[in-house]
Amino acid sequence: MKKLTIDSIIQVIGEIVPPDTSIAVANSKKFIYYHPSKQVNLNIQPGDQIHEETVTFQALAHQRKTSQHIDEHLFGTPYYGISIPIVQNGQPQGCVTSILPREAFQFSTPFLTVRTNDRWIPTSFEDIIFIEAQNRKTKVQSINHFGSHKMNLSQLELFLPDHFFRSHRSYMINLNHIVEIHPDSHSTFMLIMKDGFKVPVSQTYASEFRRLLHF
Repeated sequence: MKKLTIDSIIQVIGEIVPPDTSIAVANSKKFIYYHPSKQVNLNIQPGDQIHEETVTFQALAHQRKTSQHIDEHLFGTPYYGISIPIVQNGQPQGCVTSILPREAFQFSTPFLTVRTNDRWIPTSFEDIIFIEAQNRKTKVQSINHFGSHKMNLSQLELFLPDHFFRSHRSYMINLNHIVEIHPDSHSTFMLIMKDGFKVPVSQTYASEFRRLLHF
């Protein structure tokens, strides 16, 4: 990547991520760009090798989006990393990693508090079947109830465990609740969930979905 191109990309990313976000860009072997934030700075230098304990290494190795809390032993400061690999023809070409203060992106409890018509219900991550963006609201379908949450899908994607997958711009699914995968038009899929709901996997996310489930 040319530096001007990377700078332009980082400038755009900076408009859509939290202000305390550092950004690291890597090719398949080393970091090639780093933009620190005032809140957390790992002092990465272009040319640094990618350590196997970093979230960047894991994303490249598994060819999938990876998020993880990292303690201070690696860079001297704890952080929360979210890495998205760039894959072409089945091979990892690079990776973009968002680096945030660890405390900023960590649920203190393993559940979402979901709003129903007349109450709030703490809902275990494991019980959530899928989350849908609907009419500018975030709807949560769980095993036992249906409600809403104040965060949007992009925000929840930062918080939720790795078994949640963004399958469509309007849907995030719990992979543990998939029963069947049906082919759909234009290289997309339709998922049948445990409760019978049908959730789409759009073309944008289809390749990553196939890599993730190894088919």
